[in-house]
Amino acid sequence: MSNTQQKRPNVIVFFTDQQRWDTSGLHGNPLDLTPNFDRFAQRGTHLTQMFTCQPVCGPARSIMQTGLYPTTTGCYRNDIPLPARARTLAHHFQSAGYHTGYVGKWHLGTTDPVPVEERGGYDYWLAANILEFTSRPYNTIVYDNENREVKLPGYRVDAIVDAAIRYIDEQKDNPFFLFISQLEPHQQNQQDYFPAPDGYEERYRGAWLPPDLAALGGSSQQHIAGYYGQVKRVDEAFGRLLDALKSLDLTNNTIVLFTSDHGCHFKTRNGEYKRSCHESSIRVLAALQGPGFTGGRRIEEGISLIDIPPTLLEAAGIPVPSEMQGRSIVPLVRNQEDVVWPEEVFIQISESQVGRAIRTRNWKYGVNAPDKNGWDDSGSTHYVEQYLYDLEADPYELRNLAGSPHHRAIARELRERLICRMQEAGEPAPIIED
Repeated sequence: MSNTQQKRPNVIVFFTDQQRWDTSGLHGNPLDLTPNFDRFAQRGTHLTQMFTCQPVCGPARSIMQTGLYPTTTGCYRNDIPLPARARTLAHHFQSAGYHTGYVGKWHLGTTDPVPVEERGGYDYWLAANILEFTSRPYNTIVYDNENREVKLPGYRVDAIVDAAIRYIDEQKDNPFFLFISQLEPHQQNQQDYFPAPDGYEERYRGAWLPPDLAALGGSSQQHIAGYYGQVKRVDEAFGRLLDALKSLDLTNNTIVLFTSDHGCHFKTRNGEYKRSCHESSIRVLAALQGPGFTGGRRIEEGISLIDIPPTLLEAAGIPVPSEMQGRSIVPLVRNQEDVVWPEEVFIQISESQVGRAIRTRNWKYGVNAPDKNGWDDSGSTHYVEQYLYDLEADPYELRNLAGSPHHRAIARELRERLICRMQEAGEPAPIIED
């Protein structure tokens, strides 16, 4: 092993599922659900305006693995595996001399257990394709490198983190890249509820609600207590992971990223939990700590999941492939004067609809393809304006201004910006009707 390889930092991604940005005290939540994340973000680099560019499980994970939009890889909805030709973070880190590991939920294969050729090239594998189907809260079933069934002890959140800590301990003398993919705070699909660990849901019954949920209701009164209980346990497990790094003397040479695939709107925006352009679906928590990300920095620009893969590679000193469609935030973190950052975040919506949207600091603009099916169609050349929100006056998106004659000028400007972003993502320029 070369000295250059030895000096390169380890990299860990801690990826939660369906965690809203406002579960954090740093974003106004009064319930002290995330003290470990909050401290981590304050000491490291806090991405205060972090968004998913595809609010559904499989497509979001395809973005994190490849740095490509789902319309580029073809993984625009769930149940579409990564193409065999796809180059993942595992491949890029391996080429730089890293050992690579994946623990938890994959959701980019065709079946469970996941065939070797569908695992994205990871060296170490302890995962399930659809973890919510193979396991229950206290019955965590995953599969190892030989596709043998493995039952991990403990509540599912803890079981996944315990397995990750064992991997870290085994690889502590080698540079490693580890992707930890939690299921929580996702619902248990078979029964449509949010099963918190024993004794946790009771703490949050009747607790504070985010203003959008307080106004719109949905299933939040039924589900928010369990959801909060899951969030609390996720944060405790994240704290144990950080403790393990400290005890193994790896903190100063390990880049850790905490973020999520999408948010949760509790059936207020459509018939389920995500798959919309609203803040509750697309805005997530994110922070990094480790070499290059210390010092309590706050990044206020709009950052997207598509920007994460090039960021991790550059931070580790690995060349960023030219085909990646995001932008590394390393120059932002270093306060480089020549950085030109996009003024908007681009979002693709699938399954519930074929939709596209942009989110600027003050505006949200979304369109829908009325003649397309969100499961069968990845895009369209014909859209109709569906949403326009003034985020400065209406941060909880309770008043849709689409079609307002008083807002035609801003809608036209945003439409042109959306078309430009669609073309940058490799999509054809569409016709968008007022």
